[in-house]
Amino acid sequence: MNNTDFERSWLSKFSSCLDKIAGEDTREKILQGSERLTSDSHSNAVIEWTRQAMDRLDALVDEEKRIGVMIGCACQFPESDLQEIRKAYEQTRDIDLAHTMLQEKFLSFLRDSLKLGDELVEDIVNRRWGLAGVRKGNTIIATKIPKSGNLVEYLRETDPEKKRALYCHCPRVREVIGSNTRISPTYCYCGAGFYKGIWEYILQQPVKVELLESVLLGDDVCKVAIHLPPADKRGEGDFPRP
Repeated sequence: MNNTDFERSWLSKFSSCLDKIAGEDTREKILQGSERLTSDSHSNAVIEWTRQAMDRLDALVDEEKRIGVMIGCACQFPESDLQEIRKAYEQTRDIDLAHTMLQEKFLSFLRDSLKLGDELVEDIVNRRWGLAGVRKGNTIIATKIPKSGNLVEYLRETDPEKKRALYCHCPRVREVIGSNTRISPTYCYCGAGFYKGIWEYILQQPVKVELLESVLLGDDVCKVAIHLPPADKRGEGDFPRP
């Protein structure tokens, strides 16, 4: 997906989530100026609009709802690639099994899709990066892998600021890092929504996500906590997904 397609798709999701969660009047206030953005808009204009929109979102919408808006804008892991894990969980109710299967899927992606050698795969695993994260009771701490197209360059880069720019999956944030612009960390719940979608599909229950670290805030990595339902609540309140 090129940046133009990304912007169009993201703005559509943002608008829809605002309408659903915050209401039409608030949506119109937050989206003010977006009509001037086109495929020819300079990245600086897109970034400045994003900064202002996030500031308006923070000012007009309470924390729980604005997090919900941004989570709804997330790119989603293909559900077709999670069906086997979901089925295994439905049959066993074993979180450890689901977590192990997700890690195996991640390792397969590194080896088969990215064609990484054993040494590099081991390095990534030792850094505790990746799809499955590290489980601690009912919480999973997931640290994003650097954008796959930039992975090798990221590992070779020594400048901390350049590394953060190479790390992020979002084209907006990659442009922001190194500039004087500061965007609200609320924006990063878009990325946190990726993990929420994975675990809600597997468990068929709502989970909560919490942003712990972000390159947008100057951290070296982006780290998200996924809070799973307690063991005695799993299987209750199941909800259908489209």
